[in-house]
Amino acid sequence: MEHSQVAIIGSGLIGRSWAMVFAAGGFKVKLYDIAQQQLTSALENIRKQMKEMEKSGFLKGSSSAEQQFALISVCTDLKAAVEGAAFIQECTPENLELKKKIFGQLDLIVGDNVILSSSTSCLLPSKLFAGLKHVKQCIVSHPVNPPYFVPLVEIVPHPETDPSTTERTYALMKKIGQSPVKLNREIEGFVLNRLQYAVISEAWRLVGEGVISPTDLDLVMSDGLGMRYAFIGPLETMHLNAEGIASYCERYSEGMRLVLNTFGPVPEFSGEVVQKVNQAMTEKIPVVPKVLDARRKWRDECLSGLAKLKTQMKSN
Repeated sequence: MEHSQVAIIGSGLIGRSWAMVFAAGGFKVKLYDIAQQQLTSALENIRKQMKEMEKSGFLKGSSSAEQQFALISVCTDLKAAVEGAAFIQECTPENLELKKKIFGQLDLIVGDNVILSSSTSCLLPSKLFAGLKHVKQCIVSHPVNPPYFVPLVEIVPHPETDPSTTERTYALMKKIGQSPVKLNREIEGFVLNRLQYAVISEAWRLVGEGVISPTDLDLVMSDGLGMRYAFIGPLETMHLNAEGIASYCERYSEGMRLVLNTFGPVPEFSGEVVQKVNQAMTEKIPVVPKVLDARRKWRDECLSGLAKLKTQMKSN
């Protein structure tokens, strides 16, 4: 990035998390929203999180919480918010028309070197950026929720996105400590959600067919597959579980096809299975704001600890 200033459009959970990621990377951040009260609340939340993470040793970046917090300012004027920014990350609700409206407004006020990026998790770039004169500068940078604790970012280009936009975005994400991956073309659900939905779909079928309970199903992932997937992916797992990929396919392809052919149709995610899963989950974690927030905080602390461990392992 030629400049050290970015703009975040939207101060919800994702916008706040992005602001913290960029501030940890030493960037000045302008956080935009239409309501001052929303921005005031966002700043209070960011300061609180930064202080807590500094105290627990999980704060990212080399500067203090106060130094990082000082890099973040807020603005209710869109033009003023993006002035001087080389990178703009949109984080508004997952609504195509709303996002198109925002990008339409940005398209009228940005220069030819600014990157226009969206946090969308499922809207295709070809739909999101259709008709924009700065389409070559547009890209999707889809984070994992919350991006401060989970570093993956899927970089998805519009068919007309300039390759330099992809490369600059990739370099920026690396610079601020994220783990970017490039998709060569857009596809429904991108990659993370396609993998996630495949797991959810089979999990739903297994519970619905009475093969396993909802809580035991989650345990299969958290204390089974998830243990190794935290460090290596499914392809490397195959590689290591035999004498290389070719050996794995030779040994296990017949069994894999046999199992995969028993998979049922895409579930409806409704009816009795919803009630069954809901009962199990609410017994474990009651749907009460205070309880849900406490569990989310616990989750984020676990993710912070895992991220710290992975960083230490990479440096050894």
